Amino acid sequence: MSDSEEKAMQAIGADAPVSGILSVEKAQRMAEFFGVLGDPNRWRILSALASRELRVGELAEAVEMTESAVSHQLRVLRTMRLVSYRKRGRNVYYCLKDKHIFNLYREASEHLDEPNDDD
Repeated sequence: MSDSEEKAMQAIGADAPVSGILSVEKAQRMAEFFGVLGDPNRWRILSALASRELRVGELAEAVEMTESAVSHQLRVLRTMRLVSYRKRGRNVYYCLKDKHIFNLYREASEHLDEPNDDD
């Protein structure tokens, strides 16, 4: 590893370098993934699911949206593997898909709460 690579990694607190430049295909998939996260309502749904699993009605109440609108947003989030669900009888419970999604939510939230040192 070159000195400049090592300094860059130290600046961001990384343990290991990212393996190379993204392929065009992966860059496209990442753009689609982050594009889905460009909707504030989806972030509100993710924030509600960050602490516990919820049914659509509970989510709708928590984020102050209609059940229909929440169901639509959940379909989009499921398509990108951001949320998953389980059925129990007639109830469907939603939760964050895995620890990567929780970590992404937490890191983004913490990043935005940090003071801006550039000003």
